[in-house]
Parts: sequence; structure tokens; C-alpha cells
Amino acid sequence: MNAAAQGALLGAVLGTGLLLIVLPAPRRRAPRPSRADRLRTVLLQAGLADLSPVAFWTLTALGFLLCASLAAAVIAVPGIALAAGCAGAAAPWAVVSWRLRRRRSAQRAAWPDVVDQLVAAARTGIALPDAVAALAHAGPEATRPAFERFGREYRATGSFSRCADRLKDELGDPVGDRIIETLKMAREVGGTELVGVLRTLGAALREDAAARAELQARQSWIVNAARLGVAAPWVVLALLTTRAEGRAAYATPAGTVIVIVAAVVSVIAYRVMIALGRLPEERRWFR
Repeated sequence: MNAAAQGALLGAVLGTGLLLIVLPAPRRRAPRPSRADRLRTVLLQAGLADLSPVAFWTLTALGFLLCASLAAAVIAVPGIALAAGCAGAAAPWAVVSWRLRRRRSAQRAAWPDVVDQLVAAARTGIALPDAVAALAHAGPEATRPAFERFGREYRATGSFSRCADRLKDELGDPVGDRIIETLKMAREVGGTELVGVLRTLGAALREDAAARAELQARQSWIVNAARLGVAAPWVVLALLTTRAEGRAAYATPAGTVIVIVAAVVSVIAYRVMIALGRLPEERRWFR
């Protein structure tokens, strides 16, 4: 091989090496959780850890059958019976969603107090796992069950990182994620500025809570208007079906189609109104 060929080969090898250095390494995509896993996470975050996905789907089916059968026996209109069945099936989801929103709202109000407790524990020199476990008794009422389970798991395993990740999954809150990740970093690499970071975070949380409370008070009329706008037509329909001619009219195929279309429109309109009145939620970056 002559000198020109050797130079070309050496240049090609060098260029390939530089290209491999510059290009980012391919990342493996984490497997997407199944529907059962996502539902189990939602139930955990709603405080229903003892309810399995199978039991939840069973409640959904029972709600559909019970409400549909009751409406069919009382009103005897197929379209209304179907709409009532769908409402009964949606009832467990509505309860879980309500519990989830209520729990997140309570946690959002409790995080400044949690930060204050952690600051006090850090200043007195208590170990971080003990300080976090102590929140099961000294922390706000809304977060005590989660920290109590953390204390039990930490005493059983001794792994702060794994128990903290489990605590993040149960809390399901972006603010909790930031606090726990800060504690994990201080636990693993040490942190002399932990108290200052927590104080700054606590002040920011109080300002955000005050602004969010004011906005929610101003936008509460949107939610009330959405509920009233959805409920009013169905109250009128229930009154119409108390008369024999009203039941006969809505028991026809055309009446069934009207009821189904009205139910779909009501659901879409309600979801749009709720979306307009809902404040943007912070994304969870540390999962």
C-alpha cells in the first residue's frame, strides 16, 4: 500500500472516530407502562392503594348495569337508560378524579409546612431519612400517610433512594418531586446549602399558592356555569318523561338518537368548559 492510500485510510479512520465522539449515544426508550399500571398509579395517588385495577373495572361495570337497569325500570326510555348507564360507569372515575384533585390541592397547601419541618430538622443535625420519616407525625395531615409508609419501608429495607422513589410515585406531585430529589442529592453527595435551598423553595411555594388561590377564586364561576349548563337540560328531560306522551316520544328511534347526541354534546361541552377554567398544572420532570 502506497503512502497516499495509507494517508487516506488513516484520515477515514480518524474522521469516523471524531464523528462517533460528536454524535450522541442512542438512548433506549423506557417501556411505556400498561393501562393497568397507569390506573394503579392513579389509584395510588388518589389514596386508594388497596383498590386493584380489576376491582375498579368491576365497580365501573356494576355502576353501568345498576344505573341503566334503574333508569329502564323507572322511565322505560332506551336512550335515557343508556345515558344513565354511561353516567353510572363514569361515577367511579369521577370519584377518583375528585379525590385526586382534592389530595393534590391539600398537598399543594401543605408543602411550605413540609419544607419548614425539613429546614428545622436539617438545622438540628437530624439524619435525612429520620427527618423525612418524622413528617409522618410532625408534618401536615394531608401528607402524613405517605411519609408514614416511607418510614416503614425505610426501616424494612434501609435504602433511602428506593424508598424516596416510591414516595414520589405515591405523592405524584411535581413540588414533592423537587423536594425529594433535593434530599436525595444531599444524601448521596452531601449538601452544605440544603437549608438555603429549602428556604428559597418554601418562599417560592408560598407565593405560588397565594397567586393560585386568587386565580381559582376568580375562575370558579366557569366551573359552576359548566355544571349548571350540563345539568339543566337533563333536569328538563326528566320532567318531560314524567308524562306518558313524553316517554312515548323519546322511546322512538328518533328520540333515542336525540338523547345519545345530546349526551355526547353535553360531555364535550362540559370538558371544554372545565379545560377553560382549569389552571395549568406543573409537569413532573423527576419520575
